Amino acid sequence: MEEKQKPISKKFIAAVGVALGVIYILNPTMGVFELLPDALPIIGNLDEGAAVYLIFAGLRYLGLDLLKYFDRVRK
Repeated sequence: MEEKQKPISKKFIAAVGVALGVIYILNPTMGVFELLPDALPIIGNLDEGAAVYLIFAGLRYLGLDLLKYFDRVRK
């Protein structure tokens, strides 16, 4: 069965999402720009978690599924 071609505009949006997620995780501003300050209890790291999710989801859409390496082998 042939795989459907994904529109180039959606690939571009996924690539931009991956790039934004990586930039946010690397945080070149050294913590000056934070959506949620890390000092807030419990919710302080949700923005970093969302950025990592954006990276994994974008890479999966582009054909690189990194999450498959974390699957456990079922017996």
